[in-house]
This record gives sequence, structure tokens and C-alpha cells, in this order.
Amino acid sequence: MILNTTAVNLSLGTGGYHFVIFNYSNSSKELEGKGHIMKMRYTPFQIKCLSAEEEDSPYHEKFNSFKSLEKKIFILAEIHSMLAPIAAMIKWLDPTVKVNYIMTDGGALPIGFSNTVKLLKEKKIIDKTVTIGHSFGGDLECVNIYTGLIAAKEILESDITVISMGPGIVGTGSKYGFSGIEQGYISDAVNNLGGTSLIVPRISFKDKRTRHQGVSHHTLTVLGEVSNTKSTVIIPLLGEKKNSVINEQFKEHNIFKRHNVVYEDGKDIEDAMKYFDLNITTMNRGYKDDEEYFITLGAVGKWALSYLKKGR
Repeated sequence: MILNTTAVNLSLGTGGYHFVIFNYSNSSKELEGKGHIMKMRYTPFQIKCLSAEEEDSPYHEKFNSFKSLEKKIFILAEIHSMLAPIAAMIKWLDPTVKVNYIMTDGGALPIGFSNTVKLLKEKKIIDKTVTIGHSFGGDLECVNIYTGLIAAKEILESDITVISMGPGIVGTGSKYGFSGIEQGYISDAVNNLGGTSLIVPRISFKDKRTRHQGVSHHTLTVLGEVSNTKSTVIIPLLGEKKNSVINEQFKEHNIFKRHNVVYEDGKDIEDAMKYFDLNITTMNRGYKDDEEYFITLGAVGKWALSYLKKGR
């Protein structure tokens, strides 16, 4: 075999595996299935897929006749570890709600790499998946975020859709140099098409890196500079001292004026994750190691469901 050992050599936290480039035991393999749209284009690993938008797709006309997202709810998470707690909170509170997932190409490209997605589908916490851009392997394939949003509404008939990259966010320690910056322009896409954009703040008081303490600098950059349209941002109730820190960060970056900021209790997230037997970690920290991070996600799921039930 020929292996790509880069991730292990770099000791990457996510994706620290060898990947098989070529197996000498296999002389050739034909790709099955329909489709003319290429992902990972113009690389030795380019693959064809049947995108939901293309002419051979049974859904082709849904994209041509599309008018509006009609205020459908889209939860915009920055990192992959946010997906499970948010979806679990919603399904724990109301298992009848249809929750779907759009995976972007900001992290891992194959959705099959995510053990989380596999587990969530097995437990019926998420219903269907859409992979957009160069990510692949979802129940539906789409070319970009706009058509991914349309597919979630028109084809999957989502009540609530969670959007995030796959495992393995890119970060450089610089203000704009992180792949989670996609939260900003995805929020604009949701709003441009007439949807309801809920941006998930990345909050932690246990991260040792000062730039990620309180509200992460990633979130502050997205909300304060990158997004050009108004979204709803859900802040968890964490007690006067911690909420004061968060509020000051938001004031400093003019976020209260740019977005609709609401507050919600998310402490039931521990019960929700226990109910579904989920052991989710972020940067190797579980619930007991980073309660505020997970309570934030519980608050987002709870508020989104409440908003859905109010009928917008």
C-alpha cells in the first residue's frame, strides 16, 4: 500500500490517521452510480456524484421553481462537535421534529469520516444529510450552500436544519484565518433566501487559549465583521459573572446592534445527552470539563424548538 501519513506525522487532533492512497492488491475499480458532477475536481481523487440540482436528478425542477425558504430555521454551528448536542436537545424535547444536517467542506470532506453523524442517524437524532461543495457522501449531494439550503427545505422538508463543517476545523491563531469563518457568509445565504438564521456562539470558560475564553474570537469576528445580515444569536444563562463577561465582549464588538441577541437556559443538555447515551467531546473535553460550551448548545436547541413551535 501507499499511505498518506501527514496527519499522524503532524500529530493532528482530528484526522490523525494514515490514509490509503493506493492498494497494490486492487488493480482497478469502476465507480458505480449516476451523475456528472465532480467533487474534489481536478485532483487524482476526483469523484462523480449525482447532485440534486443537475438535469438527470429527479429534483432538478425544484431548484428552478424555488421562491423562498419561507422562514425555515437553520442553525449555523462553527465546529462539528456542536452538531450532536444541538440535535439531541431538540429531539429530546420533541422527537417528532424533523432535524436534518448540511455538512460543508470546511473540514473533513467525506461525511463517512464522521462517527458522530453515523451515531446520530442510528439513534434517529438526525434524519437526513446533505453534503455541499466538495464534501460528499450525504443522502443528497449539492454544489453549494444556496442549493443545499433549498434541498433541505424543498426535498427533505426539514423543520430545523443544522449546518456545520465535518470534523477538523482549520485554525491559524490569526483573526481571519480559520475555516469556521464560513458561518458569516452562510448566515447571509440563509437570510438572502428568506430563511431564519440562528448563529451558534462558541463559548468556553475552560479553554486554556485566551483567544477562545468567554466568547471565542472566531464568533466575535463572524458576528462583528463577516456577516452582513442580521441573525439571531442565542446566549445561555450562565450566571451573572459569566454572562457579564459575554455581554461585555458583545458590546465591544458592536454585536448587540448588528444582531438579535436572545437568552435561553440550556442546562438540560446533560440530561439530553445522557438520554441518548452520547459521549461528545470538544478538544478532548467532555461535559464535566467544559459545561458552558455544552450548555450553550443546549440553549440553542431549546430556543430553536421554541421558535418553531411559536409558528414564527
